[in-house]
Amino acid sequence: MRYTLRQLEVFAAVARSGSVSRAAETLSLSQSAASTSLSELERQFDTPLFDRVGKSLRLNETGSQLLPRAVELLDRAGEIEDLLQGHAGVGHLRIGATMTIGNYLATLIVANFLQRQPESRVELEVRNTATIIQHVAHFELDLGLIEGNCRHPDLEVRPWIADELVVFCAPEHRFAKRGRASLKELVREPWILREMGSATRETFDQALRHHAGHLNIRLELEHTEAIKRAVESGLGIGCISRLALREATRRGSLVAIATPELDLHRQFNFVWHRQKFQTAGIRAFLALCHEMTGAALNSADIELPYIR
Repeated sequence: MRYTLRQLEVFAAVARSGSVSRAAETLSLSQSAASTSLSELERQFDTPLFDRVGKSLRLNETGSQLLPRAVELLDRAGEIEDLLQGHAGVGHLRIGATMTIGNYLATLIVANFLQRQPESRVELEVRNTATIIQHVAHFELDLGLIEGNCRHPDLEVRPWIADELVVFCAPEHRFAKRGRASLKELVREPWILREMGSATRETFDQALRHHAGHLNIRLELEHTEAIKRAVESGLGIGCISRLALREATRRGSLVAIATPELDLHRQFNFVWHRQKFQTAGIRAFLALCHEMTGAALNSADIELPYIR
């Protein structure tokens, strides 16, 4: 072999970060060592793998073709090393989860996974859907747990469990006593919503696509808990996953509103790169996700002790 695993590791790290210095930091190498490793790989085959744009590096066509193969080889090498060390091939996982899944499901699943696989290591990134999809597509994450749709041509999408958004208000709001509202009434209300780029916002906008220009969006927030607090304070009404609202409605601090004119159903999905090698760790994590949701047909029906 005219290349080494270390060279491929440096190449993949540079491809993910777009910078030799950031790649070196990730791999705990000096910048000169990382730069030398990448230069030797390109020089050995007389093939540049990046276009140099200012101080950043962007994969060229050859580099783009190499990246998924390099990542697969590194993953397989990691499994071999774990097996030889007696770690049963579970290894290191990089999981991405969107906000609702990350805050209400993924943390519990990761904790359970680590209890079962104490020698493994899991990095959990909780971001909005657009960011998770981008990071999975760039091999920065091994697996994504997302809310709603994914149309990226390089990603495989597998359904997990159904989810439903629900409109809600403070107990003092006039909708609270009736427990329902018409579309005409909803359009006149001030709204506290998730930011653009989130699957929650995409589902909401799709449901009100014919009335979007007439909505009074008072506040856009990235975090579900912040939306709940703002609605509790009487700033407006909101729309989030019924799973995220379950504890507050049981407590009586927020009230779910029936909106029969709106279709607020969506799907929780798994996403991974089509060319991504599925390690034993990824397969075990996916199996645990299905195990923990059990026979529930909707996310709000999942039995999770910490949100009872």
